Amino acid sequence: MKIAFQMDPIQSVDINADSSFRIAEEAQARGHELFYYSPDKLAYEEGAVTARGHWMTLQRVEGDHVALQPETLVDLSDFDVVWLRQDPPFDMNYITSTHLLDRLMPDTLVVNDPFWVRNYPEKLLVLDFPDLTPPTTIARDLGTIKAFKSKHGDVILKPLYGNGGAGVFRLDAADRNLTSLHELFTSFSREPLIVQKFLPDVRNGDKRVILVDGEPVGAINRVPAKGETRSNMHVGGRPEKIGLSERDLEICAAIGPLLKEKGQVFVGIDVIGDYLTEINVTSPTGIQELERFDGVNVAAKIWDAIEAKRT
Repeated sequence: MKIAFQMDPIQSVDINADSSFRIAEEAQARGHELFYYSPDKLAYEEGAVTARGHWMTLQRVEGDHVALQPETLVDLSDFDVVWLRQDPPFDMNYITSTHLLDRLMPDTLVVNDPFWVRNYPEKLLVLDFPDLTPPTTIARDLGTIKAFKSKHGDVILKPLYGNGGAGVFRLDAADRNLTSLHELFTSFSREPLIVQKFLPDVRNGDKRVILVDGEPVGAINRVPAKGETRSNMHVGGRPEKIGLSERDLEICAAIGPLLKEKGQVFVGIDVIGDYLTEINVTSPTGIQELERFDGVNVAAKIWDAIEAKRT
């Protein structure tokens, strides 16, 4: 098959951690042809969805992991599969990408399905499952956020469309910074904020459970660095081996059928203690760590699912 990857610069990825690299590596091992382009090279040109990018080959050699052919213009409808793999923020640029890629469906398979990526951003899809999530409020109004904090005392405040742990604050019952943080966020963004009751179980880790086509395939635990509340690996969280609990399987059984129905082939959910906190559909990660810990080749499972959809 001809496979295109829309992603952030592949030249600078960590080949031992990046999930997009591992997915592309597995595709190459299966004999598929690989094409790479950055999101800013996607275009709509007189009826065609096009991209300017590079045919590529990969090798697992640090500092020399990708060979790119000269830039060329392609019609993405000529491809069998297009991967939507750039990282958030989930802004209008990202949303426009989903609208353009949506025009390729169903003849070209876009993974994850861009229509539902657009309509199911990570911190909003969890609202469909209130019985699985901690108390949550989404608001821009300071009075509403203050009322939530007054009720729950110890809370987490974060940007609604952020990623990687950026801009995440814990405000305990004695904290006096809520108004200042609200002023800071609203001074540069018109987006609402999300505030959730703080879960003390985060000290034991924030579990990333990976689902392929709606089915759980394993998990890793992300433990916060000393003195940190955030467990994201982007900000120093330490990945650890961990199994799936009965509660994890219960959560996956509740959300998996919807993810499969909506074409979300590769999903990473975040679970703290007994609670689902995020459903990551834009550019989830963690498959290389899971492969090292448990020997589970998630990339192979992903391609098995995709190849089944293309036959």
